[in-house]
Amino acid sequence: MPTLFADIILPVAVKGRFTYSIPENLAGIVSQGVRATVQFGNKRLYSGIICRIHDKIPDLKNIRPLMEVADPEPVVNDIQLKFWEWISEYYMCLEGEVMNASVPSAMFPEGVASSPMQEKYKPREETFVLLARNFSDEELNSLLDKMKNAPKQAELINSYLYITGYTSGSDITPVRKSLLLKESCSAPGIITSLEKKGILRSVSLEVGRLKQFDDQKEPLRELSDLQKAAFESIKKHFEEKEIALLHGVTSSGKTEVYIHLIEEQLKKGKQVLYMLPEIALTAQIILRLQKHFGAVTGVYHSRFNDQEKVEIWKRVADKNPDTGYRLILGVRSSVFLPFNNLGLVIVDEEHDGSYKQHDPAPRYHARDSAIILAGFHGAKTLLGSASPSIESYFNAVSGKYGITELKERYGFIKLPEIIVANTREAYRKKLMVSHFTPELLNAMDGALSRNEQIILFQNRRGFSPYIECPECGWIPVCTQCAVNLTWHKSINRMVCHYCGYTAAIPSKCESCGSPGLATRGFGTQKIEDEIKIVFPDARVGRMDQDTTRSRNSFNRIIKAFEDHQTDILIGTQMISKGLDFENLTVVGILNADNLLNYPDFRAHERSFQLMEQVSGRAGRRKKQGRVIIQTSDPANKIIRLMLRHDYAGMYKMQTQDRMTFNYPPFCRMIRINLKHKERAVLNSFADILGNDLRSMFGKRILGPEYPVISRIQLWYIKTILIKVEKEKPLAKAKAMIMDAVEKLGKEKGAGGSRIAIDVDPY
Repeated sequence: MPTLFADIILPVAVKGRFTYSIPENLAGIVSQGVRATVQFGNKRLYSGIICRIHDKIPDLKNIRPLMEVADPEPVVNDIQLKFWEWISEYYMCLEGEVMNASVPSAMFPEGVASSPMQEKYKPREETFVLLARNFSDEELNSLLDKMKNAPKQAELINSYLYITGYTSGSDITPVRKSLLLKESCSAPGIITSLEKKGILRSVSLEVGRLKQFDDQKEPLRELSDLQKAAFESIKKHFEEKEIALLHGVTSSGKTEVYIHLIEEQLKKGKQVLYMLPEIALTAQIILRLQKHFGAVTGVYHSRFNDQEKVEIWKRVADKNPDTGYRLILGVRSSVFLPFNNLGLVIVDEEHDGSYKQHDPAPRYHARDSAIILAGFHGAKTLLGSASPSIESYFNAVSGKYGITELKERYGFIKLPEIIVANTREAYRKKLMVSHFTPELLNAMDGALSRNEQIILFQNRRGFSPYIECPECGWIPVCTQCAVNLTWHKSINRMVCHYCGYTAAIPSKCESCGSPGLATRGFGTQKIEDEIKIVFPDARVGRMDQDTTRSRNSFNRIIKAFEDHQTDILIGTQMISKGLDFENLTVVGILNADNLLNYPDFRAHERSFQLMEQVSGRAGRRKKQGRVIIQTSDPANKIIRLMLRHDYAGMYKMQTQDRMTFNYPPFCRMIRINLKHKERAVLNSFADILGNDLRSMFGKRILGPEYPVISRIQLWYIKTILIKVEKEKPLAKAKAMIMDAVEKLGKEKGAGGSRIAIDVDPY
């Protein structure tokens, strides 16, 4: 029999797959998709995934054998391996990096050759109590009669019988020891005594870490006429196309359409992936989905610990319809779960920038990757948004995707009235109260007097974005990054939002010695403080990265607002998406200018989307909502379009600009980030790479240039941007880029530099 070999993907930052021989004792149990332990290097042991078994002898001097195989069944299926390979090729990263992002790290123990590897995942076990054997009714009555002098023991036996409903000849049901002790008001010693008498016994059983849904399921709501039309339109598109776009105004009832599509797929025995951009959104929507679909609904996001992620992974892979997850609600990383029978992928808020992973690799876009994943499964993809990305809408109007429109709010509630408040004029006339215009204050005052709720959106956290010396203009900056430090009042320290560096507030200017340092700008924390002064009786909450660090903080803040324990909620963009509050009537966008003036070709598109999403939270039930946009530039084209909720106008304006200047969707983009701790060395290497690429791509190369933030965590950064025409083969361009990057890596001193390639970086 010829010697067999296994190609393995390892979680290491080295290019390629690694080939090991399969020893005879493992030949019968090795299969594609199982975990195997191998030695890599002189001492290190790693767990990897076998992706191919073959008899082709590799061109290597020394071929090491597999040491151990961990699984009787594959933990990664064939479609996942195919998907990893696509991610690796398309996003120009290593398969090991994709594997690291995909599989919970607890599934991959590591170690050294001199000692055994420690398994990281440990199933959670709990002590259960059960009858030692099948007792007849007569035997049980006799035992209880003999316990007249031991009433506590009799009470515990009776509690067990009551909880389990045990009768002679029925199955013996284990009961949690903690529950049995609680119900019988007993001490552990009572169980020990009954075990000695041969009446009870204790066992350790595996219990899940995941919360179970045990409530009654509710039937689906009936769709309105408009929703029914949208539902039928999407199904019709799916007869001809793989992808459809649902463009529905905020509060048009898109989620209810999704629920009916999910129901169809689950009835067919298929799995469904429902993707959302933010963890904050899962709290509200998971309740809606579980009400209808019960325990087959699972959630996946970064706030789960590694042990819980392993259990979710196993439940998704489980093909048993009673115990496995059939519907997964997840953020971007959920595309990597081991789906075995995917029928539909829903990408809600598909325009959202949170779907793009920037660091570390793989720098994938979850929406685009989900479309590919669905294709591998033969599933359909539905993209949903009130303000779709330019790329998706372009694909829809050009016929690549099907498109369905929902142009009316559910129940024909009017879209919110939008009021533009001119901050420049208000400051000039001395009408501003802190950071609030008279228009916003009047709207808030009216809402509070009617016992209605308010959301204030400010896309900056912290108290004050920076501290400045009024005498000479000195501003404290991070020692490791090229950014100003943000003052956080709650901890009374200045913080860098890029590397986490903190510093005490200086007592005087470090440049001129002046003691009168002043705060400039404003963040969510400062708004919270000042709102409490303006409206002292209002109950104020805040939702940003600082207040949502703990696991259940999202749910706690949202529930307090839902239960009307909070009157005014202040937040960053995490409050802008998908949330549904019945009593919310006023939304304030405190500073539209810092959205519109960001140096990015997508700034206007993103501003429109964000303002449309935030405004969509207002007046979703009975009353028309009001949105106050504070800006120093009321004549701005995007703000004028927002007044009419004119997405089509924004799309037309943006596509004209992008066609003129050759930006997506009319080209593809690849960004290369070069980093080095010495500025001069970085400049030298960036010029070498830039010139090399320019010789191949000509004017399609932009840069190398320093980005807006040119230094992070002591690393200086330079960026090169490559535009590739849609009609040109992307694979060929990528190969040329990789050749240039590898050539640079051979330059003297290049070992101290870091290069990151980002495909579709927008």
